[in-house]
Amino acid sequence: MDLNIPGGMGGNEAAVKLLEIDPEARIIASSGYSNDPVMSNFRDYGFADVVAKPYTIRKIGKVLRDVITEKRIHIMKTMKLLEEVSFPY
Repeated sequence: MDLNIPGGMGGNEAAVKLLEIDPEARIIASSGYSNDPVMSNFRDYGFADVVAKPYTIRKIGKVLRDVITEKRIHIMKTMKLLEEVSFPY
């Protein structure tokens, strides 16, 4: 999600709205401005990861893979916790 959209809603504002709808959303921030505070503290703003512009296919692929893998690990840990809980019937 691009952080700066001239004349439009930026990525930070859009991320807030998306996370209101789905707190589990995995959002990747992108910007060509390395001094943007979101770029160095992306988790504080609700982003799962960040990719600086200009980026290569390899770089965006790695970021996507990392975000997807992190989500899978979270799901597997949650499922494991559910398996350990016994439910009385």
